[in-house]
Formats: sequence, C-alpha cells, structure tokens
Amino acid sequence: MLSHGMKQTGSISLNHLQGVIFAILNPWVAIGILLLLAFFSTYMTALSWADLTYVLPATSLGYVLLALVARFLLHEHVSPLRWLGIALITGGVGFIAGGPELTEHPKAAEPDDQRAVAATSSPLLSKEASSRAPNGVRS
Repeated sequence: MLSHGMKQTGSISLNHLQGVIFAILNPWVAIGILLLLAFFSTYMTALSWADLTYVLPATSLGYVLLALVARFLLHEHVSPLRWLGIALITGGVGFIAGGPELTEHPKAAEPDDQRAVAATSSPLLSKEASSRAPNGVRS
C-alpha cells in the first residue's frame, strides 16, 4: 500500500514539508502506515513470549508475501534471482519452524505468594497491610 501510494504521490523531498504532508495524507500511504504500526505492535507482542531466533524467521515470511503482492497485484517485475532468494527464505523458515521452541515461560506465582512478595518488598505496604482488618477496614 505504501508503494502504491508513493507511486501516486511522486517524488518528494524532505526540504519541502508540504510534499511530505501531502504524501502522508494520501489514503494508500496512511493505510500503509497504520498497517506498519499494527505489524510492530504484534511483533513486540511476539517478542514478549518467544525468542528472537524464533520470531525473526517467522516474520521473514512477510518478504515472500510482499514479493507475491508486488508481482501479482502491483504488476512489478520480480527477477529470477529474487525468486531464488524467496525460496531460500522459505526453506530457512521451514527449517527453523521444524525445530524446538526454546522459550520457557516462568511459572505464574500463586496469589498468596504475590501478596507475600509485595508485603516484604515494601515496608510501607507491609505496615499498612498489617494495620488493616481482613475486610479492608482499619482497626
């Protein structure tokens, strides 16, 4: 979408701020920017639960999808050497995905353990917690 929108906008220069704003306001470019934001938020989410060595090859499939979109929707020329590179990326992703995921998730603490950790980690919290009755009313 960014490519399509920038082809409509034409050449821009950072010296002319009006051209940059006009490019950003192009609907195709704006949608492309929103999709990039969505990609980065999902990428950060994936990195929060899996290793980089597992997530990065999986995101490489985006290169394959982009080449297919460029060829069949945007009618751009994709050289045989690039198709070979795409085949290598696909093979590498398949090789990585076939292996074990080494990410281990820490076991969630029990609710009683969390209260004990919070009470011992903060003197103010432990003093305040000891001065409260079980129903939350000060005694």
